[in-house]
Amino acid sequence: MPAPKQTTRRSLLVTSAVLSSLALAAPAAVAAPKPSDSPSASASPSATPPASMSSVGGARLGRPGTQVNLASGVPVLPKDVSARSWIVADAESGDVLAAHNAHWRLAPASTLKMLFADTLLPKFPSDTKHKVVPADLAGIGSGSSMVGIKEEETYTVHDLWLGVFLRSGNDAVHVLSAMNKGVENTVKEMNEHAEELQALDTHVVSPDGYDAEGQVSSAYDLTLFARSGMQKKDFREYASTVSAKFPGQTKKGKKGKKVRESFEIQNTNRLLAGDSDVPVYEGIAGVKNGNTTNAGATFTGVAERGGKVLLVTVMNPEKPEHNEVYKETARLFDWGFKAAGKVQPVGELVPPKGAAQAKPGANPSGEAGGSGDGGSGTAGTGAKPVASAPAADGSSGVGTALGITGGVLVLLAGGAFLVNRRWPLPDLVRRRTRP
Repeated sequence: MPAPKQTTRRSLLVTSAVLSSLALAAPAAVAAPKPSDSPSASASPSATPPASMSSVGGARLGRPGTQVNLASGVPVLPKDVSARSWIVADAESGDVLAAHNAHWRLAPASTLKMLFADTLLPKFPSDTKHKVVPADLAGIGSGSSMVGIKEEETYTVHDLWLGVFLRSGNDAVHVLSAMNKGVENTVKEMNEHAEELQALDTHVVSPDGYDAEGQVSSAYDLTLFARSGMQKKDFREYASTVSAKFPGQTKKGKKGKKVRESFEIQNTNRLLAGDSDVPVYEGIAGVKNGNTTNAGATFTGVAERGGKVLLVTVMNPEKPEHNEVYKETARLFDWGFKAAGKVQPVGELVPPKGAAQAKPGANPSGEAGGSGDGGSGTAGTGAKPVASAPAADGSSGVGTALGITGGVLVLLAGGAFLVNRRWPLPDLVRRRTRP
């Protein structure tokens, strides 16, 4: 199926059901050894995972090989999955339905941008403007994916995040890092945030996911990043945007006047945008893909079907077929939706260390920049979810207005957003049928 040309934003609607009051229990995290500073820490690993890995989320997740509780009525896992590491989890309950080498520390590629976004999104209002100087673009790795940012041009933070999510632009990452007191400070904050999320397999060296010595993560950790990021309204909207307009370079027009036109950018997530050999996956709503020499292809996706929201992460398929990472992700999603409610979990996605109970009624939007109403005209508790009009920023389609009608909420220490006790989504991810 060819990639669609029409500018579209995947709709993410919210339910009005009272949230579950399931108990939130954070199991003790078992730290895995810190990654080595040797080149082998970031180079492609052997075909054999370590005999012992982190047991965060449950002892079985630290074992090598495939972990699943097959029983009567549980569908058999797809046999044609060649990824070195993968995980299928219920995004709401945190139950890990099945996993394969879930804590194997591998190079993450641009899926690490999920942690970058989850760390920095709350810091800058989307309408903040920034004029790019040469120093902002220093240190970008050779062969990096770029959105096309130009020196001496001014961009909004909204523009920059579109560049990060849709085109996986390392140039956009570096500009945002410069706004955040530099790459070194950003890396420090990302590592701190990973630790807060109990993502202890992760060690960040470069904020954009570009191959670097010692830079590692795991399928388990990448799933935690997606789960945390999906708490934020703007994270969800950027991750689910198929295409948008991006500001070009200022040039002189026919009459000598300065003209700045825009160009279209499309999301490189093939399950969201489609490709010649990959159809758009039913119910997909994000999240992030990556591909580097050391990492191979990596991908974390979130999808909703039949009232279930699943997260799937796939790292480094060994099959060389085109778009293999998306094909294997789709197979695991298919299995997960069939198995949900039938299979006993093999572990869980742990909540952040700082999760603590909060009183119902606070604003759950998670809008970056500390907006009091989520930036959508939603007044918090009691508001109804509605579809927005086409955005004036060049992207169009159906956005999200958030509202929660009740339930027990959880406040993250130091965070600007609230979540339900089943961590991670404020409510179910909803999508309209693709036209």
